[in-house]
Amino acid sequence: MWPDFMTGQVEKPVRVLLVDDDAHMRRVIAQELMADQRTLLVAQAASVREGRKAIKQHEFDVMLVDLNLGDGEGFQLIDYMKSIRPAAEAVIISIMENDDQVLHAFELGATGYLVKNSWFGSYPQAVLQVANGGASITPHLARRLLQRFDRGAAPAAHEQQQDERETERLSQREKEVLRMVASGYTSAEIGTRLLISSLTVNTHIKNIYRKLQVRTRAQAVRFASLRGLF
Repeated sequence: MWPDFMTGQVEKPVRVLLVDDDAHMRRVIAQELMADQRTLLVAQAASVREGRKAIKQHEFDVMLVDLNLGDGEGFQLIDYMKSIRPAAEAVIISIMENDDQVLHAFELGATGYLVKNSWFGSYPQAVLQVANGGASITPHLARRLLQRFDRGAAPAAHEQQQDERETERLSQREKEVLRMVASGYTSAEIGTRLLISSLTVNTHIKNIYRKLQVRTRAQAVRFASLRGLF
């Protein structure tokens, strides 16, 4: 049963743009998306050039994009999409988990990284997750990234003091919301657990971004990890 307050209803499905140069993979993903009434495949592309054209021509909510395209990389399309349609979300689909690629994709504004043929989730599930304010990433990759953050060099003293001041400026509720965002909960799920509306949750998230001077969930999660907030 899909709650009626979440994005992706039968009468208004989440619109998806699919970019992959593997025709067989496109068919597999397209079939999954079309089989779920909560998602609507509005366009497909097989290259960076076609992807750019599709981004300009079609209204969509989520872009599923392969990293290795015949004439370039999916990173180019994430950056381009964010300049043309900043409200849209991007989910990387790849045949392998690569920490550096994940971090770079998240820095560009992606909110998901889905490994092809992974049993940890489906394509419609990933689309719905990011469309509702969450992040889609396999548990194994999330653990590796957190371990990588833990091994990172400690910030300089003045940077650490600044980060601590920024953390102190967060209210207790904002810290609570940030921890839940870092754990992968959607805005709707956070609202349910905290007994507040999704609109209030999103307001808290905007305030967190402003106070921490970050622009994406990935940057907020990295900050929370480095500061030991979760």
